[in-house]
Amino acid sequence: MPDIAASRRFIDLIYQATSKWANWDPPIEIKVGDYGKIDKETGGLDVEGNIYDPAFQTSLNKQGLNINLSEPSCQPQTGGVDDDIIISSSGVKQGDLLVKPEVSLLNLASASFKVEFQFQEGKRGAVLAMHKPQQESIPRGKVLTLVHKAVELHDKYLVTSRLTCPAYWIYLSNKSGERIALALTASAPIPAAVGLTAGGTASMDWWTDAQAAFIRKAVDKTGQYRYTPLYTLKHRPNNWAQRLFRGEQEEETEDHLWPDCAPPWQPLDEDGIEDPVWEDVRQVLLTPSNDLAHN
Repeated sequence: MPDIAASRRFIDLIYQATSKWANWDPPIEIKVGDYGKIDKETGGLDVEGNIYDPAFQTSLNKQGLNINLSEPSCQPQTGGVDDDIIISSSGVKQGDLLVKPEVSLLNLASASFKVEFQFQEGKRGAVLAMHKPQQESIPRGKVLTLVHKAVELHDKYLVTSRLTCPAYWIYLSNKSGERIALALTASAPIPAAVGLTAGGTASMDWWTDAQAAFIRKAVDKTGQYRYTPLYTLKHRPNNWAQRLFRGEQEEETEDHLWPDCAPPWQPLDEDGIEDPVWEDVRQVLLTPSNDLAHN
């Protein structure tokens, strides 16, 4: 299975479980306010700009859109630190880790979490684990209502929130029906990073008995929130589509103006390949009739 297809299949499976967008390469930063197009082959976001960039503010001013995104009330809001989060796709069973003799000497007693996953034979399954993630998001109420009029965002995808973390683990199963174990183990304390509790924090590392090819993982030894494994995408649709699916007189809300982003591909097989029949149907549905296009 090519890495490009694995990326798209993983993103699709996590989307089905969360309605959020997974980042196949979390060290590549995705920022709140980033916008662009989705690469249909990989599933990743091709970033074209950010609404908080000075150049975007200059463009807003020239377009007569009365909003100053540098004001504190418009800046991204940061939430508290969450507990460890494990997301798994449909059909993946999660249970307690049963320590086997060959791993009994590992320091699993102090592990942040320790779990086992059972995958279905013949099907791909996806797991995304995040250590103490933190959410950042565009504040509701004003920003999205006004910036949707910007020409740069026409038919584009916008990152409205993201989760960052100091450690992540990504797994895409190999269809063998494998059972795998995962733990985030701690070792001796290291000097505390900026913003962490004084006196040091335990160095961590991922431990797993998985042997599949599609494993991606990282731990920032200083505890910095440098990884972006998951984010929310909203789509600014074409005007004709808005008129088709809701009345002209209906009040425009943020949810109407920025609906959730759906994958720009049709149902995938277990190896991330589109069904060609569904693609033909999609083209028919997305092509407006002459009457709709000129209304």
